[in-house]
Amino acid sequence: MSRFKLNEKIVCADGFEMSVQAHDGAYCAPRVNKAERYSAVEVGYPSQVEVLLLEFAEDKEMPTETVYGWVPAQTVSLVIAKHGGIVSGQLPAGIPYLPASQ
Repeated sequence: MSRFKLNEKIVCADGFEMSVQAHDGAYCAPRVNKAERYSAVEVGYPSQVEVLLLEFAEDKEMPTETVYGWVPAQTVSLVIAKHGGIVSGQLPAGIPYLPASQ
């Protein structure tokens, strides 16, 4: 059994998807399980190239097949807003949940 529960991937209004994780095994700050608030998180495997994330890519040659470490929480919020808000998925503590407009 895992020491932590993975968040469900984020699906945005325009179809963009990404995994957003934070736990003691992820590239995040603080690097602990169940923090009250994370200032940076790990983003993984976006469904398309997202320029706001590129500087954090572990493998810049394969931007949809890699993880993005220590992505600031505000950058994640900007990506979500850019893609029309969240339709489904979960975020680590400290990142505002911006739902898609109905």
